[in-house]
Amino acid sequence: MSVLVDSSVWIDYFRAGRHAERLEALIEENQIVTNELILAELVPALQIKRQNALISLLREIERTPLAPDWDEIIRLQVLCLRHGINAVGIPDLLIVQNALQNDLRLMARDRHFALMSRHIGLQLEI
Repeated sequence: MSVLVDSSVWIDYFRAGRHAERLEALIEENQIVTNELILAELVPALQIKRQNALISLLREIERTPLAPDWDEIIRLQVLCLRHGINAVGIPDLLIVQNALQNDLRLMARDRHFALMSRHIGLQLEI
């Protein structure tokens, strides 16, 4: 099963943070995918820093298409709120929905993803 890598993990990876080794292994195993939303979160800052080679590499990663199901996103947000998981933004709900829709594991650093995984069947990559 492929892993959708959230922008929080990419940022950690670029800084050689604690997830760098695990992400490196997934890259070598060709297990990662991305989507346009995650690229839209990453590419602008990289363009400002003139990291063109890195942008090219990110754009070579297999992309999973975004097909927002707004009723499902509303359902996920209601479920979050019912379980006391507040302030989950629409972009993160789209990422979760994208992972669920395409049977992907999600690798993310943000705590609310871990909280959500307990209630919605989201598979997190550790």
